[in-house]
Amino acid sequence: MLSLSCSCPGVSSMSKTALDWGHLVASCRSRWHGARAPPRRRRTPCVCLAASPTTTQPGPAAVDVPSRTVPAVTTSSAPERISVSALLEVVSNDLLNLNNNLKSLVGAENPVLVSAAEQIFSAGGKRLRPALVFLVSRATAELAALPELTTEHRRLAEIIEMIHTASLIHDDVIDDSGMRRGKETIHQLYGTRVAVLAGDFMFAQSSWFLANLENIEVIKLISQVIKDFASGEIKQASTLFDCDVTLDDYLLKSYYKTASLIAASTRSAAIFSGVGSGVCEQMYEYGRNLGLAFQVVDDILDLTQSAEQLGKPAAGSDLAKGNLTAPVILALREEPRLRGIIESEFCEPGSLAAAVELVHRGGGIRSARELAEEKGGLALRSLQCLPRSEFRSALERVVHYNLQRVR
Repeated sequence: MLSLSCSCPGVSSMSKTALDWGHLVASCRSRWHGARAPPRRRRTPCVCLAASPTTTQPGPAAVDVPSRTVPAVTTSSAPERISVSALLEVVSNDLLNLNNNLKSLVGAENPVLVSAAEQIFSAGGKRLRPALVFLVSRATAELAALPELTTEHRRLAEIIEMIHTASLIHDDVIDDSGMRRGKETIHQLYGTRVAVLAGDFMFAQSSWFLANLENIEVIKLISQVIKDFASGEIKQASTLFDCDVTLDDYLLKSYYKTASLIAASTRSAAIFSGVGSGVCEQMYEYGRNLGLAFQVVDDILDLTQSAEQLGKPAAGSDLAKGNLTAPVILALREEPRLRGIIESEFCEPGSLAAAVELVHRGGGIRSARELAEEKGGLALRSLQCLPRSEFRSALERVVHYNLQRVR
């Protein structure tokens, strides 16, 4: 059993299994989200039982990497724009098998829950997280002279996609999002009760399959991810409309909500290949920095693209809810007027649009793009421990693909 504790005001200490973390999040989030205008006071930062990105999974000494500067990677210097399907072509057969297996893994105990799970699986998506599992698995399998992927590699990819899907279902409930991947969300179609239970159900199924892998190191890694999801939601809920939130706070929350799963996935894939501890640590760092870069880019797009382009709520939706992301935090340094608009919680007509404009004028988009490039460069550096192969090249292209989204 994982213990999830939080010192947020009004939330008692509680212990929940990893399978039921959604109820903890809903309980905590409702303290702030239930009313449109919470009392104007300094919110006490949430202190949860979760380690920082650099200590969550303390790894052994990393493999020696040639001493050099972080590889220069920018949105303008990235390779020619590439489609996701072309990017993942080298593991297309692996992904095809995964898609065929996902629905059967959900089980058939409850038709309503199964129908809800199938709805989001059928919505498609890039399947980027399991693709990263396959790419790292094959790149490290070459290093370990494995002739083929193991059953554990393939089951890991399925587990990761199930966990990611469960987290999306819960996220949409918490954020009251009406669209996901261009389609109606589960709670819009089936109601909040079914959506929460569907997410819990998928966490339960994935945890059962995880236990059957019988690798204690991987079990600990993935279990920590589920705990991190809850910690990230609680941390976000406790800092809404707080203009004193720092970039470090943002990166920690982004690690909990996004990068933790990717980092655990890539490290676990290397573990199942049987490579050395140093390579496993570098794969963890690749996933961590790639995940952070993806979150920063997503947050840029939230302020620069329309709902139709995003396939989810309209531009500025995070800011409207009081969730201050990298572009906003960085723009606050240059545009003091932005603070007053945010702290007023957009009570005046047109104030949200004015805030978005100030984020642009304050250089928030440009600075956030530079942050994403920095994290992308660190991810590329972690791949230098791998031998050259089509799989390592694909891992590198994933970094460039992400940055191209805000070119």
